[in-house]
This record gives sequence, C-alpha cells and structure tokens, in this order.
Amino acid sequence: MAELNEEHASHRMGMHTEQLAGRTQQVFFDAEEGDNLVYPNAPDVDFNKRAEFDAADLDTPAINKQIRELMESGHGTIVVHNPGAKHSLGVGILNRLQLYFEGSLGYFGCGLIDGPNIRVKGRVGWSCAENMMAGTVVIEKNAGSTFGAAIRGGDLVCKGDVGSRTGIDQKGGTIIVGGRTGAFSGFMMQRGRMVVCGDAGDNLGDSMYDGTIFVGGKIASLGVDAVEAELTDLDVAWLERKLGLYGVEPANGVRNMTKIVAGKQLWNYDNLEPAEKKLVL
Repeated sequence: MAELNEEHASHRMGMHTEQLAGRTQQVFFDAEEGDNLVYPNAPDVDFNKRAEFDAADLDTPAINKQIRELMESGHGTIVVHNPGAKHSLGVGILNRLQLYFEGSLGYFGCGLIDGPNIRVKGRVGWSCAENMMAGTVVIEKNAGSTFGAAIRGGDLVCKGDVGSRTGIDQKGGTIIVGGRTGAFSGFMMQRGRMVVCGDAGDNLGDSMYDGTIFVGGKIASLGVDAVEAELTDLDVAWLERKLGLYGVEPANGVRNMTKIVAGKQLWNYDNLEPAEKKLVL
C-alpha cells in the first residue's frame, strides 16, 4: 500500500491539526429519569401543590404565562376558572401537570403538548390537541373539526360529538369519541387507534395508510382504501380496558363494533397502471 504523502497541501495548510468545535449535541431528555423521561428544563412539580386562578379578565398570553409561572413555582395541579372559550390555551406544555379548565376553550386548545393530563369541563373548538405527543386530554362535552390533527401519542378523549376530519394525519396515540364523528375522520391516518362509540360520517378512513378505527354505530361510507377487518379477542380486551378508563362505551357493546383498517392498495399507487389507479379510486 502506498505511503500517505505527508507533504500534501492539506498538511501545509494546517487542516490536520485544526481543532473543530462544531455544534454541541442538544440534550432533549434527562437520562437519569430512566423510563420517565422529561425535558431537562422541565420544572419539578408536586401534584399535591394546587393553585387556582380566574381567567375571565385575562387574554390568552396572560393565561398561558400564568400557567407556566405556577409550574415553575412547583404547582403540579392547576385549575383555570372562566377560560371564556379563548383560543390557544394550554399549548406547548412539555411537562408533567394536572391541568383543569372549568369552562370551554376556543380553537387550537391544548396543542403541541408532551406530558400533561388536561381535563376540559366544557367544549372545545377546532384542532384541539393538534400535534399532541404524550399525556391525556379529556373533553367533557363536544369538540369541533380536526380533533386531534396529527396526534402522535397519548390519549385524546371527547365524551360528546366531534366535527369532521377527526384524527386527520394521525401518526400515533389513541383518539376516543364518546358520540358521533363527522366526515373524513381518519383521513390519511398513518398509525394509532381511533375509537368512535357512535356513528361515523362519510368517507371514514379515506386514504389511510395504516392504523385502526373502531366504530360502534353506523358508518355513512368508507373512504378510498378503507376496508372492514375481523374484530379479534385482543381488540375486544383492549377496547374494554381503554374505554373503561374514561367511562365511555358504545351503545351495543364493544363486541359489536366495526373494525376498519387500510386495504393497502395505495401503498404502491405510483407503480399502478392508469386503469388500476381508476379501480382503486
């Protein structure tokens, strides 16, 4: 093997002795927490330390700031009275927390969260818990459209009815609807589970890539590449356990629910012939 030429131009330029600083690796979780991973800047909160405040005369930034300041002071249980259906409340919480809203929220409530347990006593508007990563969000009444858009983890529960496009682009986690859901629910679903105890609107599971949808009532119509599958004993056991956690159940029982999965004809859509594409669509 030929010897390396020590007189190469790179040596004369000092490139082999340059100390490369580069960027330090950013640490997102504290390894010392073991399986209970938390963000390194997450406040150490005590669930037994409770705080309440009235949000009637506060705007959205002030309410969210108050929640963060209470977390930083160690409060692990926070109750917000009179949220007044304001938009974007309880967003971006990357911390363990018990958060209660004594009233309704507007659009984009509880989005971009990773870890808190949130309960809303009233209703929520569009896009509740969008991009949720972990934790639980429980809505006692009804929810608007795009409920749980792009959710990645955790449990998102609405005990009433929800609008259209529930779980659009769902990437994980569990969405539970105690009542009915609107059209195009499960659209482009990729992973996770959706449970609808009542009826489902048109085009359920349209273009879903993977994941599972369970429906306890009537399905108006299935979307492209969504097909029925056999409900197994494992499915029933999981449904009974999960729904029991939140006190909801389909009128006809879990054993009579309809299971919907991806037909997987769209997995290789680009490789199909034009005539085959028309059959799929």
